[in-house]
Amino acid sequence: MADSLWPWLAIAGVGALHGLNPTSGWIFAAAWGVKSGDRRQALRALLPLAAGHVASVGLVAVTVLLGLAMDRRLVQVLAGCLLVVAVVLCLTGRHCGWRPAPASHFGLALWSFMMSTAHGAGLMLVPALVPLCFSGTAAGPAITASDSLALAVAAVGVHTAAMVLVAGLIAVGACRGFDVASGLLGSHRAKP
Repeated sequence: MADSLWPWLAIAGVGALHGLNPTSGWIFAAAWGVKSGDRRQALRALLPLAAGHVASVGLVAVTVLLGLAMDRRLVQVLAGCLLVVAVVLCLTGRHCGWRPAPASHFGLALWSFMMSTAHGAGLMLVPALVPLCFSGTAAGPAITASDSLALAVAAVGVHTAAMVLVAGLIAVGACRGFDVASGLLGSHRAKP
């Protein structure tokens, strides 16, 4: 029983670790909350960030399920090319202007996908996914392909939920900290 729990704890732990990383997007979520003055905006920004992360991690999970070899360099080059295309579109003024506005939901999802793919977020799950999805041993029953798919989907869900929970706590905490700091600065300036 305890052996079957370790892969799930590893998946959740790596998700929480990703949530701590500013490139996971909590910094953008916090910026949305601070700019709008509403912490709920920070939480709303987590949905597209989670969608991009799920797409990247799901890509790796499907690759593991299908038993395909993944060339990490090729995946990183493709993510880099996607980033270059986004920058070129932005610089030519086609999809983003030079206005101080937060990224769109699509922009947040794209950022999340690119960052997750570029630093290999899903690849960190492979050591936990393999024993989870291919655990047909003498001690336990063989897992069918549909069972493996369900386990992989559950693993991606657990991983992303842990990431979003931690990123959300940090984003809301940053918004609250900004509010407190603004209040302190405001009261300090009011004194003669």
